[in-house]
Amino acid sequence: MDFHDRKVLVTGGSRGIGRAIAQEFAAGGARVAVHYRADLAAAEATLAALAHDGHVVVQADVSDAEACGELIDGAAEALGGLDVLVNNAGIFELHKVLELDYAEWQQAWQRTIHTNLIGPANLMYCAARRMAEQGGGRIINVSSRGAFRGEPNAPAYGASKAGLNSLSQSFAQALAPHGVFVGVVAPGFVATDMAERLLAGPGGDEIRAQSPLNRVAQPAEIARAVAFLASDGIGYLTGCVIDANGASYLRT
Repeated sequence: MDFHDRKVLVTGGSRGIGRAIAQEFAAGGARVAVHYRADLAAAEATLAALAHDGHVVVQADVSDAEACGELIDGAAEALGGLDVLVNNAGIFELHKVLELDYAEWQQAWQRTIHTNLIGPANLMYCAARRMAEQGGGRIINVSSRGAFRGEPNAPAYGASKAGLNSLSQSFAQALAPHGVFVGVVAPGFVATDMAERLLAGPGGDEIRAQSPLNRVAQPAEIARAVAFLASDGIGYLTGCVIDANGASYLRT
């Protein structure tokens, strides 16, 4: 896919799915802002792995509302504009309802919702205003199959991703008249470095068997779905949610 002259911000771009997304856009000719929260070394490693030049590293805590505005402005200034926002940054925390005290329960919800839902909402707000003014743009959000099937051991995560799906569709309706496309990719289990221990452990076979392909997704597969939604010629798909879970969870 051709992304020459496109300026792209990828949140959570320092590793895993985010790194693969950054690489996909860079390979297509885009200039990419690789966002990270705390791991500068990982972000710089991603930067070094990107094809072509003109890419930058940007830092922010997306759970902070003021930082979100500064991130959009900073990325746009560094890249010379902003055509695509990919909301990939997120956290997954176990918080079993019958195993935590009330204070721990509240803390897990606050951290997850602020990072996975309110943060993307603030980034979308700031990016959308800029994109509408310039005549168009693309916003792609990375959700999860957990938004549909539930996450009994991490309910805030499932709720945050379900909220992100709904938020994306609301923005798609609001922004379509202004040339701003909004889409969602909802992965299942992905073979990232964070998942390596689980996949190599005793539960790895069970995880792989969730899909009839008997494997989990590679980050590059998710990245290609994100890039597809950011490409030209698919505007009528605005508001869509693409399931990328290897048929491990099916919905109608």
